[in-house]
Amino acid sequence: MQALSTERRICRMSPGTAPLLERQKIFHSRDAEQTRAFLRGKEFRFEVLPRDLPGLDVHINGVYLPGAFIGYIHYGAAVTVRATPARDDYWIQLPVCGSIETTTGRASVACDAGHAAVCAPMQENVLRSAAGSARFNVSLTRGAMARQLTALLGDVPRQLVAFEPSVDMGSGYGRSLGRLLHFAAHELECEDSMLWEPHAMARLEELLITGLLLSHPHSYSDALRRLDRPVAPRDVKRAIEYIQANLADGVTMTDLVEQSRVPGRTLFKHFRDFTGVSPMRYLSNARYERVRDALRHAQPGDTVSQIAMRCGFTHMGRFAVEYRQRFGEAPSTTLAQGGRGRRA
Repeated sequence: MQALSTERRICRMSPGTAPLLERQKIFHSRDAEQTRAFLRGKEFRFEVLPRDLPGLDVHINGVYLPGAFIGYIHYGAAVTVRATPARDDYWIQLPVCGSIETTTGRASVACDAGHAAVCAPMQENVLRSAAGSARFNVSLTRGAMARQLTALLGDVPRQLVAFEPSVDMGSGYGRSLGRLLHFAAHELECEDSMLWEPHAMARLEELLITGLLLSHPHSYSDALRRLDRPVAPRDVKRAIEYIQANLADGVTMTDLVEQSRVPGRTLFKHFRDFTGVSPMRYLSNARYERVRDALRHAQPGDTVSQIAMRCGFTHMGRFAVEYRQRFGEAPSTTLAQGGRGRRA
């Protein structure tokens, strides 16, 4: 690949200046109708009063990650933006200057330098931005959130994550998030930044989602606290070892009882206490993790059906549906992405 010119590789950052991410322009306009049309295509409704039109100066800059978006948004004028229920992503709205107000369902959050907001998907979200305000907008897809929560829980979440809507930016998670976003914004202005490496991008996305799940209150926080568990009982260890060694086979509860050397009722209770799921649910989770890894590292010519059968799946229709629910994408998509990685 031809090396970047010296002029293009030099990173000229000016901390404290606005707008941020200016080298990553997505949409700039002073025209209300252009802005309305652009946002309509993103499933947003845009409103600005006639008296505020002279101050309209829209800057939407940002970077798309595999399952996230980090953006800087400035409208100039006072505006209202409504997200339709068709959007299935989570938002984190973090003011850089000025103030905004977000409403999700019945919850409203006044955001300023000390407070940010987390907005939930699949419902109408309303954002009111005061004149002269600018903000970071972090969007996390529903699929990416579900994948990361599944990895942390060891089981598939059955409901959407419901976050506490207000984030204190003065301490803990909020303060760390603010520092991370400013760091990322300045780094992503540099074409030779390490963050442009695909693996670094994926880790940045993972850090954003994991930090939110582990550090900010939500409907699965109690379940995640159970991760601090004691050492597994011997019967559970034996069953898990057998499961991992025989994922491709038709493992039954009878097999696990025989291998664990305790009554089925005892094994079931110990499994629930230690892993939070039943033995057969653990088996299913382990198979899906195995097949996802196999799809990512498949050999040329391998098909989804071949890989799935090697991992113990026999009903391809059910497998495809459950796989999409767990990971937010079809098995064929994972296989294709793995193939692109091998060709790179």
